[in-house]
Amino acid sequence: MGRKRGAWTQAVGHSRGGFTSKIHCLADDRGRPVAFALTPGNVADITMALPLLCAVVPPKRLIADKAYDAQSLRDWLKSHRVIATIPSTATRTVPYKHSRIAYRRRNRIERLFGHLKNWRRVATRYDRLACNYLAAVALASCVIAWT
Repeated sequence: MGRKRGAWTQAVGHSRGGFTSKIHCLADDRGRPVAFALTPGNVADITMALPLLCAVVPPKRLIADKAYDAQSLRDWLKSHRVIATIPSTATRTVPYKHSRIAYRRRNRIERLFGHLKNWRRVATRYDRLACNYLAAVALASCVIAWT
């Protein structure tokens, strides 16, 4: 089988705004990034939840937004004894309860992405190759969060 080429291998997807990429990040309790993944912009967020969680030791609690409200993820978290702090989507007939106090700490990851977007190289994705772009994201996050 020959090598694969194309937009998917370089994590470039076409959406309404043009060609985009998504950075998925798993952070610790202090908001420091632990694992990164890169996907095309037209891919759902939930697709990278399990690969990122399997890359690290399962945490005690997972705080995520409504995009991660899927029964399969909730079942996986329950089987690994991880407390899910994920608000239910509006389409759920019986919403799950979650700790609003714990959910406020999700702001830390939002601030991390805000600081990452201050780096022009990360915000505009000058790199054509996904591995180079992911390396720039990792380097920027090390400077931002781990110093």
